[in-house]
Amino acid sequence: MSIRTIRAAALLMTLASPALAADVRTLSQGTAPPASDTTKQNKQGPTADDQSQTKEDLALVQKIRQAILKDKTLSTNAHNCKVITQKGVVTLRGPVNSEKEKDAVAGIAAKIAGGKNKVTNELVVKTSK
Repeated sequence: MSIRTIRAAALLMTLASPALAADVRTLSQGTAPPASDTTKQNKQGPTADDQSQTKEDLALVQKIRQAILKDKTLSTNAHNCKVITQKGVVTLRGPVNSEKEKDAVAGIAAKIAGGKNKVTNELVVKTSK
């Protein structure tokens, strides 16, 4: 495949799908695209499927989620973090923009859950490109 063909495909893909176009450009430059499948990484801890359905755990998640959303100093990433509760123990997962946000979200959860020992903080600081 010639460079001209790859560039034409990249142009067409840009119009159809910006994400796919980025993959075509990456391949044309001879580098592998970043791994987008994080299934193994996500399965290393509790997921939303593991959320307890007891009234107490659901109420706890609701209170924590509302408090996180109420804090307007937090980014959209922090507002969208996963809050999973099992038997009163809270697990926080997902990307946040900074260590400060990571600590803030964990602090909110700990305050509502009843202490730091009730929160497992698996939030990850998103790296900038």
